[in-house]
Amino acid sequence: MQRHRDNASVLVPGIDAPSTVACLRSLHPRGIRTIVGSESRSTPAASSAYRDEFVTLPDPDTELAAYGDALLSLAERPTVRTIVPVREEDIYVLAKRKAAFADEIATPWPDFETLRRVQDRVELFAAAETAGVGTPETELLDQWTDWSRETIVKPRYTVASPTYLGARFEDAEIGSTAYQRPGTPPDEQAVVEKRGHTPLVQERIADSREFGFFALYDRGDPVATFQHCQRRGWKYCGGPSAYRESVHIPELETAGRALLSELEWHGLAMVEFLRDPADGEFKLMEINPRFWSSLPFSVRAGADFPYYYWQLAMDEPINSEPTYEVGLGGHLLRGELSYLHSVATEEYPLVDRPSLGTAAREVATSLVRQPRFDYAVADDPVPFFQDGVNLVRAWLESRSDGGPRTETERDVEVGTDTETEIGGDGADPTETGSAADGDPTRSAQTDGGPRSDSRRR
Repeated sequence: MQRHRDNASVLVPGIDAPSTVACLRSLHPRGIRTIVGSESRSTPAASSAYRDEFVTLPDPDTELAAYGDALLSLAERPTVRTIVPVREEDIYVLAKRKAAFADEIATPWPDFETLRRVQDRVELFAAAETAGVGTPETELLDQWTDWSRETIVKPRYTVASPTYLGARFEDAEIGSTAYQRPGTPPDEQAVVEKRGHTPLVQERIADSREFGFFALYDRGDPVATFQHCQRRGWKYCGGPSAYRESVHIPELETAGRALLSELEWHGLAMVEFLRDPADGEFKLMEINPRFWSSLPFSVRAGADFPYYYWQLAMDEPINSEPTYEVGLGGHLLRGELSYLHSVATEEYPLVDRPSLGTAAREVATSLVRQPRFDYAVADDPVPFFQDGVNLVRAWLESRSDGGPRTETERDVEVGTDTETEIGGDGADPTETGSAADGDPTRSAQTDGGPRSDSRRR
Protein backbone atom coordinates (compact mmCIF):
# COMPACT_ATOMS: atom_id res chain seq x y z
CA MET A 1 0.00 0.00 0.00
CA GLN A 2 1.21 3.47 -0.83
CA ARG A 3 1.28 5.67 2.23
CA HIS A 4 -0.52 9.01 2.06
CA ARG A 5 1.83 12.00 2.03
CA ASP A 6 4.94 10.42 3.50
CA ASN A 7 3.38 8.45 6.35
CA ALA A 8 0.89 11.15 7.35
CA SER A 9 -0.92 10.12 10.53
CA VAL A 10 -4.18 10.82 12.31
CA LEU A 11 -4.82 10.45 16.05
CA VAL A 12 -8.19 9.02 17.04
CA PRO A 13 -9.04 8.70 20.76
CA GLY A 14 -10.16 5.17 21.64
CA ILE A 15 -13.51 4.89 23.43
CA ASP A 16 -16.17 2.25 24.00
CA ALA A 17 -18.42 3.63 21.27
CA PRO A 18 -17.90 2.41 17.65
CA SER A 19 -16.96 5.83 16.26
CA THR A 20 -13.21 5.26 16.72
CA VAL A 21 -13.29 2.00 14.78
CA ALA A 22 -15.30 3.68 11.99
CA CYS A 23 -12.55 6.29 11.60
CA LEU A 24 -9.86 3.62 11.36
CA ARG A 25 -11.80 1.60 8.79
CA SER A 26 -12.32 4.70 6.66
CA LEU A 27 -8.85 6.24 6.80
CA HIS A 28 -6.38 3.35 7.00
CA PRO A 29 -7.33 1.82 3.59
CA ARG A 30 -6.59 5.22 2.05
CA GLY A 31 -2.99 5.04 3.22
CA ILE A 32 -3.38 7.28 6.26
CA ARG A 33 -1.50 5.96 9.30
CA THR A 34 -3.86 5.54 12.25
CA ILE A 35 -2.93 6.07 15.90
CA VAL A 36 -5.38 5.08 18.63
CA GLY A 37 -4.90 6.81 21.98
CA SER A 38 -6.77 5.66 25.07
CA GLU A 39 -6.53 5.23 28.83
CA SER A 40 -7.67 1.62 28.40
CA ARG A 41 -6.06 -1.10 26.29
CA SER A 42 -9.44 -2.86 26.15
CA THR A 43 -10.98 -0.24 23.87
CA PRO A 44 -12.25 -2.18 20.80
CA ALA A 45 -10.32 0.10 18.43
CA ALA A 46 -7.01 -1.13 19.89
CA SER A 47 -7.71 -4.57 18.39
CA SER A 48 -8.72 -3.33 14.92
CA ALA A 49 -6.86 -4.60 11.86
CA TYR A 50 -6.90 -0.97 10.69
CA ARG A 51 -4.97 0.38 13.67
CA ASP A 52 -1.26 1.06 13.13
CA GLU A 53 -0.24 2.21 16.60
CA PHE A 54 -1.68 2.28 20.11
CA VAL A 55 -0.75 5.01 22.60
CA THR A 56 -1.66 4.96 26.30
CA LEU A 57 -3.04 8.32 27.44
CA PRO A 58 -4.14 9.74 30.80
CA ASP A 59 -7.81 9.28 31.62
CA PRO A 60 -9.59 12.52 30.62
CA ASP A 61 -12.37 11.76 33.08
CA THR A 62 -10.02 12.38 36.01
CA GLU A 63 -6.91 14.00 34.47
CA LEU A 64 -8.13 16.28 31.71
CA ALA A 65 -5.22 18.73 31.88
CA ALA A 66 -2.71 15.89 31.58
CA TYR A 67 -4.81 14.41 28.79
CA GLY A 68 -4.65 17.71 26.89
CA ASP A 69 -0.88 17.85 27.40
CA ALA A 70 -0.54 14.33 26.03
CA LEU A 71 -2.62 15.14 22.93
CA LEU A 72 -0.49 18.21 22.32
CA SER A 73 2.68 16.12 22.70
CA LEU A 74 1.39 13.74 20.03
CA ALA A 75 0.38 16.66 17.82
CA GLU A 76 4.02 17.74 17.87
CA ARG A 77 5.06 14.57 16.02
CA PRO A 78 6.10 15.57 12.48
CA THR A 79 3.83 12.98 10.84
CA VAL A 80 0.62 13.73 12.79
CA ARG A 81 -1.67 15.94 10.71
CA THR A 82 -4.82 16.21 12.85
CA ILE A 83 -6.81 14.79 15.76
CA VAL A 84 -10.37 13.48 15.55
CA PRO A 85 -12.77 14.35 18.42
CA VAL A 86 -15.02 11.45 19.39
CA ARG A 87 -16.22 12.47 22.89
CA GLU A 88 -17.02 15.61 24.82
CA GLU A 89 -13.67 15.66 26.64
CA ASP A 90 -11.83 15.60 23.28
CA ILE A 91 -13.59 18.57 21.76
CA TYR A 92 -13.45 20.50 25.03
CA VAL A 93 -9.64 20.14 25.24
CA LEU A 94 -9.11 20.77 21.53
CA ALA A 95 -11.26 23.92 21.51
CA LYS A 96 -9.94 25.23 24.84
CA ARG A 97 -6.35 24.98 23.58
CA LYS A 98 -7.00 25.51 19.89
CA ALA A 99 -4.23 28.10 19.43
CA ALA A 100 -1.59 25.70 20.76
CA PHE A 101 -2.82 22.85 18.55
CA ALA A 102 -2.99 25.15 15.53
CA ASP A 103 0.77 25.66 15.79
CA GLU A 104 1.24 21.93 15.16
CA ILE A 105 -1.68 20.39 13.23
CA ALA A 106 -4.84 21.19 11.29
CA THR A 107 -7.71 22.17 13.60
CA PRO A 108 -11.09 21.60 11.90
CA TRP A 109 -13.11 22.32 15.04
CA PRO A 110 -14.74 25.41 16.60
CA ASP A 111 -13.05 27.92 18.88
CA PHE A 112 -13.96 27.73 22.54
CA GLU A 113 -16.42 30.63 22.59
CA THR A 114 -18.44 29.00 19.83
CA LEU A 115 -18.25 25.63 21.56
CA ARG A 116 -19.48 27.23 24.78
CA ARG A 117 -22.67 28.31 22.99
CA VAL A 118 -23.32 24.63 22.35
CA GLN A 119 -22.27 23.18 25.71
CA ASP A 120 -24.39 25.71 27.63
CA ARG A 121 -27.95 24.79 26.69
CA VAL A 122 -29.29 28.18 27.73
CA GLU A 123 -27.08 29.79 25.10
CA LEU A 124 -27.86 27.02 22.60
CA PHE A 125 -31.63 27.47 22.88
CA ALA A 126 -31.18 31.23 22.58
CA ALA A 127 -29.27 30.67 19.34
CA ALA A 128 -32.05 28.35 18.15
CA GLU A 129 -34.66 31.04 18.83
CA THR A 130 -32.64 33.55 16.83
CA ALA A 131 -32.31 31.04 14.00
CA GLY A 132 -36.06 30.31 13.99
CA VAL A 133 -35.52 26.69 15.08
CA GLY A 134 -38.14 25.13 17.33
CA THR A 135 -37.34 24.07 20.89
CA PRO A 136 -39.39 22.53 23.68
CA GLU A 137 -40.56 25.02 26.29
CA THR A 138 -37.52 25.31 28.57
CA GLU A 139 -36.73 27.29 31.73
CA LEU A 140 -34.21 27.16 34.53
CA LEU A 141 -35.47 25.13 37.47
CA ASP A 142 -35.97 28.19 39.65
CA GLN A 143 -38.13 29.81 36.94
CA TRP A 144 -40.43 26.85 36.08
CA THR A 145 -43.86 26.98 37.76
CA ASP A 146 -46.24 24.58 35.97
CA TRP A 147 -45.54 21.15 37.48
CA SER A 148 -48.88 19.74 36.32
CA ARG A 149 -47.31 18.99 32.93
CA GLU A 150 -45.06 16.13 31.83
CA THR A 151 -41.52 17.45 32.18
CA ILE A 152 -37.90 16.42 32.29
CA VAL A 153 -35.04 17.88 34.32
CA LYS A 154 -31.68 17.95 32.54
CA PRO A 155 -28.26 19.56 33.06
CA ARG A 156 -27.77 23.06 31.77
CA TYR A 157 -24.28 22.07 30.62
CA THR A 158 -23.14 19.07 28.58
CA VAL A 159 -19.72 19.12 30.26
CA ALA A 160 -19.01 19.57 33.96
CA SER A 161 -16.10 21.99 34.31
CA PRO A 162 -14.87 24.78 36.60
CA THR A 163 -15.62 27.07 33.67
CA TYR A 164 -19.31 26.39 34.25
CA LEU A 165 -19.60 25.14 37.84
CA GLY A 166 -16.87 27.13 39.58
CA ALA A 167 -15.91 25.91 43.03
CA ARG A 168 -18.73 23.32 43.04
CA PHE A 169 -17.00 21.25 40.37
CA GLU A 170 -15.15 18.95 42.75
CA ASP A 171 -18.18 17.70 44.69
CA ALA A 172 -21.07 18.14 42.24
CA GLU A 173 -22.78 15.38 40.27
CA ILE A 174 -23.99 17.24 37.22
CA GLY A 175 -26.30 14.34 36.41
CA SER A 176 -28.31 13.50 33.31
CA THR A 177 -31.93 13.69 32.17
CA ALA A 178 -34.59 12.76 34.75
CA TYR A 179 -38.30 12.32 34.08
CA GLN A 180 -40.59 14.26 36.42
CA ARG A 181 -44.06 12.94 37.23
CA PRO A 182 -46.86 15.51 36.79
CA GLY A 183 -47.92 17.08 40.07
CA THR A 184 -44.68 16.21 41.87
CA PRO A 185 -42.23 19.13 41.73
CA PRO A 186 -38.65 18.28 42.71
CA ASP A 187 -36.93 19.56 45.82
CA GLU A 188 -35.25 22.55 44.17
CA GLN A 189 -32.67 23.11 46.89
CA ALA A 190 -31.66 19.43 46.96
CA VAL A 191 -31.40 19.23 43.16
CA VAL A 192 -29.21 22.33 42.90
CA GLU A 193 -27.03 21.16 45.78
CA LYS A 194 -26.46 17.75 44.21
CA ARG A 195 -25.92 18.93 40.63
CA GLY A 196 -23.80 21.95 41.54
CA HIS A 197 -25.81 24.27 39.32
CA THR A 198 -29.38 25.21 38.47
CA PRO A 199 -30.50 22.68 35.82
CA LEU A 200 -33.14 23.10 33.14
CA VAL A 201 -36.76 22.00 33.16
CA GLN A 202 -38.22 21.14 29.78
CA GLU A 203 -41.61 20.06 28.55
CA ARG A 204 -41.57 16.41 27.54
CA ILE A 205 -42.04 15.68 23.83
CA ALA A 206 -44.22 12.55 23.69
CA ASP A 207 -42.26 10.73 20.97
CA SER A 208 -39.14 8.72 21.79
CA ARG A 209 -37.90 8.61 18.17
CA GLU A 210 -34.85 10.82 17.84
CA PHE A 211 -33.92 12.47 14.56
CA GLY A 212 -30.30 13.33 13.89
CA PHE A 213 -28.95 15.94 11.47
CA PHE A 214 -25.24 15.21 11.05
CA ALA A 215 -22.91 17.67 9.39
CA LEU A 216 -19.38 18.77 8.68
CA TYR A 217 -19.02 22.55 8.30
CA ASP A 218 -16.22 24.69 6.92
CA ARG A 219 -16.36 28.11 8.63
CA GLY A 220 -20.12 28.42 8.40
CA ASP A 221 -20.62 26.52 5.15
CA PRO A 222 -21.88 22.90 5.00
CA VAL A 223 -19.46 20.41 3.46
CA ALA A 224 -21.55 17.26 3.97
CA THR A 225 -24.81 16.36 5.73
CA PHE A 226 -26.64 13.18 6.71
CA GLN A 227 -29.86 12.29 8.51
CA HIS A 228 -31.16 9.31 10.43
CA CYS A 229 -34.13 8.41 12.56
CA GLN A 230 -33.34 6.45 15.72
CA ARG A 231 -35.92 3.68 16.03
CA ARG A 232 -34.51 2.13 19.19
CA GLY A 233 -32.17 3.38 21.89
CA TRP A 234 -30.22 1.52 24.56
CA LYS A 235 -33.29 1.99 26.77
CA TYR A 236 -36.91 1.79 25.70
CA CYS A 237 -37.21 5.45 26.74
CA GLY A 238 -34.37 6.45 24.39
CA GLY A 239 -30.64 6.97 24.98
CA PRO A 240 -27.72 6.11 22.68
CA SER A 241 -28.62 4.54 19.35
CA ALA A 242 -29.23 0.78 19.08
CA TYR A 243 -31.08 0.77 15.72
CA ARG A 244 -31.52 3.59 13.27
CA GLU A 245 -32.57 4.16 9.64
CA SER A 246 -31.27 6.72 7.12
CA VAL A 247 -33.81 9.34 6.09
CA HIS A 248 -33.98 12.59 4.17
CA ILE A 249 -36.54 15.04 5.52
CA PRO A 250 -36.40 18.60 4.09
CA GLU A 251 -37.74 20.20 7.29
CA LEU A 252 -35.03 18.47 9.32
CA GLU A 253 -32.38 19.70 6.89
CA THR A 254 -33.72 23.24 7.08
CA ALA A 255 -33.71 23.28 10.89
CA GLY A 256 -30.22 21.79 11.21
CA ARG A 257 -28.67 24.13 8.67
CA ALA A 258 -30.36 27.21 10.13
CA LEU A 259 -28.98 26.52 13.61
CA LEU A 260 -25.43 25.72 12.47
CA SER A 261 -25.40 28.78 10.24
CA GLU A 262 -26.48 30.95 13.18
CA LEU A 263 -23.55 29.53 15.16
CA GLU A 264 -21.17 30.09 12.20
CA TRP A 265 -20.14 26.50 12.85
CA HIS A 266 -16.81 24.94 11.96
CA GLY A 267 -16.22 21.21 12.24
CA LEU A 268 -18.41 18.26 13.17
CA ALA A 269 -21.91 18.42 14.62
CA MET A 270 -24.72 16.04 15.44
CA VAL A 271 -27.89 18.08 15.95
CA GLU A 272 -30.55 16.06 17.81
CA PHE A 273 -34.26 16.72 17.37
CA LEU A 274 -37.56 15.23 18.50
CA ARG A 275 -40.65 15.64 16.37
CA ASP A 276 -43.49 17.11 18.40
CA PRO A 277 -46.66 15.11 17.66
CA ALA A 278 -48.71 18.15 18.66
CA ASP A 279 -47.64 20.21 15.65
CA GLY A 280 -45.21 18.03 13.64
CA GLU A 281 -42.37 20.51 14.22
CA PHE A 282 -38.83 19.37 14.89
CA LYS A 283 -37.76 20.53 18.37
CA LEU A 284 -34.08 20.87 19.23
CA MET A 285 -32.65 18.67 22.00
CA GLU A 286 -28.90 19.31 21.85
CA ILE A 287 -25.80 19.41 19.67
CA ASN A 288 -22.96 16.91 20.01
CA PRO A 289 -19.94 18.81 18.60
CA ARG A 290 -17.86 15.76 17.64
CA PHE A 291 -18.26 12.36 16.01
CA TRP A 292 -21.34 10.40 17.05
CA SER A 293 -21.51 6.80 18.30
CA SER A 294 -23.48 5.60 15.24
CA LEU A 295 -20.78 6.85 12.84
CA PRO A 296 -20.21 3.36 11.29
CA PHE A 297 -23.79 3.45 10.04
CA SER A 298 -23.36 6.89 8.45
CA VAL A 299 -20.33 5.56 6.56
CA ARG A 300 -22.12 2.38 5.50
CA ALA A 301 -24.97 4.49 4.12
CA GLY A 302 -22.51 6.44 1.94
CA ALA A 303 -21.69 9.49 4.10
CA ASP A 304 -17.97 8.92 4.74
CA PHE A 305 -17.51 11.62 7.37
CA PRO A 306 -14.08 10.48 8.62
CA TYR A 307 -12.64 10.94 5.13
CA TYR A 308 -14.50 14.23 4.64
CA TYR A 309 -13.00 15.40 7.95
CA TRP A 310 -9.52 14.41 6.79
CA GLN A 311 -9.99 16.18 3.44
CA LEU A 312 -11.17 19.34 5.22
CA ALA A 313 -8.17 19.22 7.53
CA MET A 314 -5.80 18.76 4.57
CA ASP A 315 -7.48 21.48 2.46
CA GLU A 316 -8.26 18.85 -0.16
CA PRO A 317 -11.29 19.21 -2.44
CA ILE A 318 -14.43 17.40 -1.32
CA ASN A 319 -17.19 16.30 -3.66
CA SER A 320 -19.56 19.26 -3.57
CA GLU A 321 -22.61 16.99 -3.12
CA PRO A 322 -21.75 13.90 -1.07
CA THR A 323 -24.72 11.54 -1.23
CA TYR A 324 -26.02 8.70 0.91
CA GLU A 325 -28.64 6.00 0.53
CA VAL A 326 -32.02 6.54 2.18
CA GLY A 327 -33.96 3.68 3.77
CA LEU A 328 -31.05 1.67 5.14
CA GLY A 329 -30.98 0.41 8.72
CA GLY A 330 -28.09 -0.44 11.02
CA HIS A 331 -27.56 -1.89 14.49
CA LEU A 332 -25.25 -1.83 17.45
CA LEU A 333 -25.79 -5.37 18.74
CA ARG A 334 -24.71 -4.45 22.27
CA GLY A 335 -27.32 -1.69 22.19
CA GLU A 336 -30.03 -4.08 21.04
CA LEU A 337 -29.27 -6.36 24.02
CA SER A 338 -29.42 -3.35 26.32
CA TYR A 339 -32.77 -2.33 24.82
CA LEU A 340 -34.29 -5.77 25.41
CA HIS A 341 -32.89 -5.85 28.94
CA SER A 342 -34.48 -2.45 29.55
CA VAL A 343 -37.86 -3.68 28.31
CA ALA A 344 -37.64 -6.76 30.53
CA THR A 345 -36.43 -5.16 33.75
CA GLU A 346 -36.82 -1.38 33.88
CA GLU A 347 -39.61 1.15 34.28
CA TYR A 348 -39.58 4.82 33.26
CA PRO A 349 -42.35 7.21 34.29
CA LEU A 350 -44.26 8.84 31.45
CA VAL A 351 -42.96 6.35 28.81
CA ASP A 352 -45.06 3.34 27.79
CA ARG A 353 -43.07 0.11 27.97
CA PRO A 354 -43.59 -2.30 25.04
CA SER A 355 -44.21 -5.97 25.73
CA LEU A 356 -41.07 -8.09 25.72
CA GLY A 357 -42.48 -10.33 23.00
CA THR A 358 -43.24 -7.40 20.70
CA ALA A 359 -39.84 -5.85 21.34
CA ALA A 360 -38.02 -9.13 20.65
CA ARG A 361 -39.92 -9.66 17.37
CA GLU A 362 -39.15 -6.12 16.21
CA VAL A 363 -35.44 -6.55 16.97
CA ALA A 364 -35.28 -9.95 15.27
CA THR A 365 -37.14 -8.74 12.17
CA SER A 366 -34.91 -5.72 11.69
CA LEU A 367 -31.76 -7.83 12.19
CA VAL A 368 -32.87 -10.05 9.29
CA ARG A 369 -34.08 -7.26 7.02
CA GLN A 370 -31.28 -4.77 7.73
CA PRO A 371 -28.14 -6.83 8.52
CA ARG A 372 -25.67 -3.97 9.03
CA PHE A 373 -23.68 -3.78 12.22
CA ASP A 374 -21.46 -1.12 13.78
CA TYR A 375 -18.73 -3.48 14.98
CA ALA A 376 -19.38 -6.86 13.31
CA VAL A 377 -17.75 -6.86 9.86
CA ALA A 378 -15.99 -9.76 8.12
CA ASP A 379 -12.65 -8.07 7.43
CA ASP A 380 -12.18 -6.65 10.94
CA PRO A 381 -13.90 -9.03 13.39
CA VAL A 382 -11.83 -8.65 16.57
CA PRO A 383 -13.31 -5.28 17.75
CA PHE A 384 -16.73 -6.96 17.84
CA PHE A 385 -15.42 -9.72 20.12
CA GLN A 386 -13.54 -7.23 22.29
CA ASP A 387 -16.75 -5.24 22.68
CA GLY A 388 -18.43 -8.47 23.79
CA VAL A 389 -15.69 -9.06 26.35
CA ASN A 390 -16.18 -5.52 27.64
CA LEU A 391 -19.93 -6.10 27.88
CA VAL A 392 -19.48 -9.29 29.92
CA ARG A 393 -16.92 -7.59 32.14
CA ALA A 394 -19.27 -4.66 32.79
CA TRP A 395 -22.08 -7.10 33.64
CA LEU A 396 -19.89 -9.01 36.07
CA GLU A 397 -18.77 -5.77 37.70
CA SER A 398 -22.38 -4.68 38.11
CA ARG A 399 -23.04 -7.92 40.03
CA SER A 400 -19.97 -7.64 42.22
CA ASP A 401 -19.54 -5.64 45.40
CA GLY A 402 -18.47 -2.62 43.35
CA GLY A 403 -14.77 -2.42 44.21
CA PRO A 404 -12.39 -0.51 41.92
CA ARG A 405 -11.00 -2.30 38.89
CA THR A 406 -7.46 -3.54 38.93
CA GLU A 407 -4.86 -2.60 36.36
CA THR A 408 -4.89 -6.20 35.10
CA GLU A 409 -8.61 -5.99 34.37
CA ARG A 410 -8.20 -2.77 32.41
CA ASP A 411 -5.24 -3.87 30.33
CA VAL A 412 -6.73 -6.68 28.24
CA GLU A 413 -4.65 -6.82 25.08
CA VAL A 414 -5.63 -7.97 21.63
CA GLY A 415 -3.09 -7.32 18.89
CA THR A 416 0.64 -6.69 18.93
CA ASP A 417 1.36 -3.54 16.93
CA THR A 418 3.43 -0.60 18.15
CA GLU A 419 2.44 0.59 21.63
CA THR A 420 3.56 3.75 23.41
CA GLU A 421 2.60 5.46 26.67
CA ILE A 422 2.22 9.23 26.85
CA GLY A 423 1.69 11.05 30.14
CA GLY A 424 1.15 9.64 33.61
CA ASP A 425 3.92 7.15 34.49
CA GLY A 426 4.79 6.40 30.87
CA ALA A 427 7.88 6.86 28.78
CA ASP A 428 7.05 10.44 27.87
CA PRO A 429 5.57 12.08 30.96
CA THR A 430 4.25 15.61 30.75
CA GLU A 431 3.54 18.24 33.37
CA THR A 432 -0.06 18.89 34.33
CA GLY A 433 -1.22 22.21 32.92
CA SER A 434 -3.15 24.90 34.74
CA ALA A 435 -6.91 25.10 34.79
CA ALA A 436 -6.73 27.80 32.15
CA ASP A 437 -5.07 25.36 29.76
CA GLY A 438 -7.33 22.41 30.40
CA ASP A 439 -10.05 22.38 33.04
CA PRO A 440 -10.81 19.12 34.81
CA THR A 441 -14.13 18.04 33.41
CA ARG A 442 -16.72 15.30 33.36
CA SER A 443 -19.26 14.61 30.64
CA ALA A 444 -22.85 15.18 31.64
CA GLN A 445 -24.45 13.30 28.76
CA THR A 446 -23.14 11.81 25.53
CA ASP A 447 -24.36 9.53 22.76
CA GLY A 448 -21.63 7.02 23.39
CA GLY A 449 -23.29 4.82 25.97
CA PRO A 450 -21.99 3.80 29.37
CA ARG A 451 -18.28 3.49 29.90
CA SER A 452 -17.10 -0.06 30.49
CA ASP A 453 -14.91 0.70 33.49
CA SER A 454 -15.71 2.25 36.83
CA ARG A 455 -14.80 5.93 37.20
CA ARG A 456 -15.25 8.66 39.77
CA ARG A 457 -18.26 10.78 38.82
